[in-house]
Amino acid sequence: MARVLMTGFAPFGGEAVNPSWQAVSLLGARRDDIAAVELPCEFAASLPALRTAFLEHRPSLVVCVGQAGGRLEVTPERVAINLVDARIPDNAGERPVDVPVVPDGPAAYFTTLPVKACVAAIRAAGVPASVSHTAGTYVCNQVFYGLMHLLAEFPGVRGGFVHVPFSPEQVAASGTAAPSLGVDRVADALEALADTALTTTEDIPVSAGAEH
Repeated sequence: MARVLMTGFAPFGGEAVNPSWQAVSLLGARRDDIAAVELPCEFAASLPALRTAFLEHRPSLVVCVGQAGGRLEVTPERVAINLVDARIPDNAGERPVDVPVVPDGPAAYFTTLPVKACVAAIRAAGVPASVSHTAGTYVCNQVFYGLMHLLAEFPGVRGGFVHVPFSPEQVAASGTAAPSLGVDRVADALEALADTALTTTEDIPVSAGAEH
């Protein structure tokens, strides 16, 4: 069985591609110990799909990945909040506002990934990275929160969420200027993160510049 389950999202918001899935699928093809699964960008379907994938692969580590257009770096997320507040509809046309991910669930969950150590490893691989303290309130945050709520049932399994920038092809297609990062470099970053999370149980202190 795969030691790591890594997920990315289907394209959304009118985009033809989603670099989260492109990078995850590339890494899954590179590594036999990483199972790559594409999640639908739909509020109703994403968490059932995640649970199905988890129960199928029974990994020791789960890393969910999503696109955050406009970000400059690969950003491991520190906290997920129990809130969905969609700015745009999902791929099923649903746009929930001010609803919890899990009714009566905790207000928030913290990642169990060593995010600062992961940032250091990603930077050592030559990819810009920093810790983020907001996963938003769209499907990405829902999946992050839902993942941590799921893992509360499985002590010893660690997990978290990572946001990645637009890919160059997305920026080129849009005709506007925006930060981007090549999918191959994102895959390198995710590989460094997974290897670090598999071997590091306690986080390390780093400079404030690693966070935003």
